[in-house]
Amino acid sequence: MYKIKEQSYKKWLWIGILVIPILLNACGAPNVDWELSISGDISTPTTFTYDDLVNMPQVDMDEVLMEKSMGPDEVRSFSGVDLLTLLEEVGAPEDFSTITAIAADGYAIEISRDEMVDGIVAIKQGGEWIVDVDPDAGPIRLVFPSAPANRWVFQVTEIIVN
Repeated sequence: MYKIKEQSYKKWLWIGILVIPILLNACGAPNVDWELSISGDISTPTTFTYDDLVNMPQVDMDEVLMEKSMGPDEVRSFSGVDLLTLLEEVGAPEDFSTITAIAADGYAIEISRDEMVDGIVAIKQGGEWIVDVDPDAGPIRLVFPSAPANRWVFQVTEIIVN
């Protein structure tokens, strides 16, 4: 009888050892293969992985108005890395005037510093990972609450500081 209890205990111990890490990983950030390169007029051209961005201090933006050029405007919440802090980290000069943001599909747009006020590299939308709730817009996107949504960039892969 003692041997049966010991075997049962060992079985549950092994299940716990195998299952707990899987569950803990499921609660964390999704496993995403994505990179954001920052180059141009900076001192340290850098490529950040998705995990790098997830592990940086996050800014929460609640009730951001998405002024759409087509369809009704929406109000959403986002979380991500403060863009100006990220640019500071790679050595962008204080007097830079614009960035060029490039998306995975080749779409590129020049964004003025004035439009970047409170901008973030968003990884969450409404408290959920963008890659899970809006895969066509993620896994990361630039969000500029002071600019119309047609100035935001989905699936951003590169930022060039001008």
